[in-house]
Amino acid sequence: MLINICLIILTDKGVLDMKNKTIKNLTLTAMFLAIGLVLPFFTGQIQQIGNMLLPMHIPVFLCALVCGWKYGLPMAFILPIFRSFLFGMPPLYPTAVSMAFELAAYAFVAGFLYEKSRWQCTKALYRCMLTAMIAGRIVWGVVQAVLLGLGGNAFTFQMFISGALLNAIPGIILQLVLIPMIMVALDRTKLVPFRRAKKKQPELEAN
Repeated sequence: MLINICLIILTDKGVLDMKNKTIKNLTLTAMFLAIGLVLPFFTGQIQQIGNMLLPMHIPVFLCALVCGWKYGLPMAFILPIFRSFLFGMPPLYPTAVSMAFELAAYAFVAGFLYEKSRWQCTKALYRCMLTAMIAGRIVWGVVQAVLLGLGGNAFTFQMFISGALLNAIPGIILQLVLIPMIMVALDRTKLVPFRRAKKKQPELEAN
């Protein structure tokens, strides 16, 4: 489904013909934001299922990888808070607030590292995504500890491991399978091709 949406948007003549890359990226960012608002409905808006499948993480990663971290970061930060105000899920405090910082960290790290990759390929995707997942979960843990501490509640290491890793394993696996698959499909259709380092031309020997 996500692959089809991406292909439809990217192959739309109005988007492809846009000379202004900023407008194109803003259009795609708005699309990923809309996907992030809708996807949690497929988990029935049940927080326990959402914590396992992490539906909002997918469009955040895609936005950062396709449009860059400068677009992915603000979109990622806004998404959970905006959704909390619109639909009441996730709960604003502390869940949506901590998610905002977590998703923003994913978008920044994944988008920045991928943008700086000399050779964009599936290996680079996995490297960027895994690094971003670690960084984002650390940020989430820190923010959770601060927010719960302000409310007089403790945030234990067991709570961190459970929320950041154990409960999230199905969602992590889903992301590591689905996101590279979408990026490979976009590369093969030349809509968002992988950037490959140019080979240096051998210097001509002086006669």
